[in-house]
This record gives sequence, C-alpha cells and structure tokens, in this order.
Amino acid sequence: MHGFSRSSIALGAIALLALGVFSAPMLAGLTHPAYAADPTTPAANEHVISVTGTGKVTVKPDVADVSLGVDVTRDTAKAARDDAATAMTSIISELHTLGIDDSNIQTSTISLNPVYDYNSSTQRVTGYEVTNQVSVHVTDLTKLPDILDQSVAAGATNVNGVSFDVSNRTDLENQARAAAVTDARSHADALASAAGVTITGVQSISETTDSSPWPIYGAGVADSSKGGVPAPAVPTPVQPGTQDITITISVSYLI
Repeated sequence: MHGFSRSSIALGAIALLALGVFSAPMLAGLTHPAYAADPTTPAANEHVISVTGTGKVTVKPDVADVSLGVDVTRDTAKAARDDAATAMTSIISELHTLGIDDSNIQTSTISLNPVYDYNSSTQRVTGYEVTNQVSVHVTDLTKLPDILDQSVAAGATNVNGVSFDVSNRTDLENQARAAAVTDARSHADALASAAGVTITGVQSISETTDSSPWPIYGAGVADSSKGGVPAPAVPTPVQPGTQDITITISVSYLI
C-alpha cells in the first residue's frame, strides 16, 4: 500500500517536471514576445537637441493680380445682363489695348440675382442685379495704374483687390530655406557647446512657409449708373512696397 503510493508520487513528479520542461518555452513565448529591432526607427531613449530656425528674404514684388468688374442693376434681367455684358466687353477691350493677353484675364464671377423691396408689407422684386468679375494677372507693374484707371473709364464699377507677388518665388523660397537651416544649426551648436555634447546627425526636420501674396482691397469704385467715368487726369498711385518670404524649420539633432 505504501510502496504503491511512493511509486505514484514519483511518477507524478517526473510527469510534471517533463511538462514544465516542454511548456516553459511556449509559455514564455506567449507572455514575452520578441520582435526584431527596426534599424530605421530611433531608439526611444535617443538624445536630441530640438531647435527652430528662421530664414527670411525681403523682396520687391514684380507681378500682381487685380480683381475688377461690374455690378449693374436694371428693371429687367435682360437689361441688366445686356448692360453688364457691354461694360465687361469694353473693359476687356481696354485691357487688350494695354497689352494684357487673354491668357492673363480670367472670369471669376458671373451672377444674376433679383433685387427685393423689403420695406413694403409684401416682398416684391424691384429689379435685377448682374455681377461680372474678372481676375487680371499683371506682369508689368508700371501698367497697373493705367489698368485700374482705364478699366473704370471703360465701365468697371468695382476693384475688389490687388495682390502683389513675385515671379521667381521658388528660387526665393530656397534662399529662405537655406538661411533657416543655417539659423537652426547655429542655435543647436550653441546649445551643444554649452552642454558639452557633440551633434552627430539629424533625427527629424519640418518646415513652415509664410509667404502669401500681399493683398490690397478696395482700390477703386465707379458709379454703374453713369456707364463708366472718364479717365482721371492724375493716375491712381499704386505702391508695391516690399514682401517678406519667411520659412521656419524645426530640427531635432542627434547628440
């Protein structure tokens, strides 16, 4: 009776030991998975110096975009359309005379809407308004005052804005970008020197560009009821000023 018990216990112990030997690696694999390291991913505890750098190029604009057109209100939709079409045809003809090619004239808005009388007890239509707007790309800024004045003389009733820009924007942005990189490295070198460490590479870099065209709004208005006005004796003064093309970068340097 006692011998049988001791044999059973011994066999049970051997079985448990064997089970543990074969199952331990499997259990370990389930609870502690091992992954191959990705050599392209920086280690979580990698040391970096993070800085920003700014590069700026100040330039004088050499091109502009002008938005101008006509707003005509008449008793009937046909009359409004006809008068607006006549005025815009005259404006485009004047632009051609000033040397503006059709490729630089683009229609941006054409609309026809009823005009309501809201003062009476019953809402009623009192007329119709047509808006016809074009965007003009100007590559010779010396012509800009004439474009504004002659367009108004030809029938334009509004000039909604002038946006100045530069024709070689890509080259100028590259100049600002190079200056931003130099500025960032200068900051990083100063920090590394103060901390007694050495820069060994770049972990990441990103940039922000701030170089939107500079708009000027409300450059001129004429009375559509007069069908255009004579060109003024004194041209409309237009000052392009200067424009800043700014690029800011954020860099994390490895140390």
